[in-house]
Amino acid sequence: MAVSSHHVVLFPYMAKGHTIPLLQFARLLLRHRRKQSTISVITVTVFTTPKNQPFVSDFLSDTPEINVFSLPFPENISGIPSGVENTEKLPSMSLFVPFTRATKLLQPFFEESLKNLPEVSFMVSDGFLWWTSESAAKFKIPRLVFYGMNSYASAVSISAFKHKLFTGSRDTESDTEPITVPDFPWIRVKKCELNLDNQSGPAAELFMDQIMSITTSHGFLVNSFYELEKTFVDYNNSETPKSWCIGPLCLTDSPKPEGAKPDWIHWLDKKGEEGRPVLYVAFGTQAEISNKQLKELALGLEDSKVRTHNYRP
Repeated sequence: MAVSSHHVVLFPYMAKGHTIPLLQFARLLLRHRRKQSTISVITVTVFTTPKNQPFVSDFLSDTPEINVFSLPFPENISGIPSGVENTEKLPSMSLFVPFTRATKLLQPFFEESLKNLPEVSFMVSDGFLWWTSESAAKFKIPRLVFYGMNSYASAVSISAFKHKLFTGSRDTESDTEPITVPDFPWIRVKKCELNLDNQSGPAAELFMDQIMSITTSHGFLVNSFYELEKTFVDYNNSETPKSWCIGPLCLTDSPKPEGAKPDWIHWLDKKGEEGRPVLYVAFGTQAEISNKQLKELALGLEDSKVRTHNYRP
């Protein structure tokens, strides 16, 4: 029987919405090993930082064979409170850019660790950690990019960027003016929705660094599946680099014990029995929504004339 050996390095960004799906992918790699007819020896190493390690280790407690390695997070970063190693601890998301820039200071420690690992078959790192493409190239390791978002979001963003949808001399009101996406004429987007409000400055420079690192990478891994959004998967694969669907990664989570259903599950069950569709809206744990925006959201829901259900875990 043939024997193959692979060592995979994973490096998630320091935000739970990015970390969790990549840890789920780590589980998926080990399940793939167990299902192969040939003998596959797969070793997985996850890189993180000291204050993020407890969460990572606890999440992977059901797969102790996955190695978790901490790199010292840089100190004395201008504007970032001491001890903050995760975006959810930032006092404001306006500090996202300097926080993300600071992760590059992990690079020498990361590369020193790579020297001491067995030969790495490939690396999967978050798109926000653009500098890992330099490390991958230095060690001749194929790098795959992971953001955790779906193919739709990346396809629309790529199309808008490729066709320079929001560049040129347009008035400021165009920030909220819906514009048709050339490659998807049934979709209209706004400049503010694509986070393209600033086309110069630190945020734009960080964005361009991420784009450049993607062009030198082997491809994308997407937390989705082809049948869900094949139009957008096909579009992304008409560009370079190639993307692969590996989701939904949440299916790797261990089944939870049966218990009493919360009221929102009963509400969803009832909608299913009635054959009525449900729209789920989530802003994540770090969205900064002003009172004005909340009021506009409430008015929009009221004007929609549909029943709403507010759930706070």
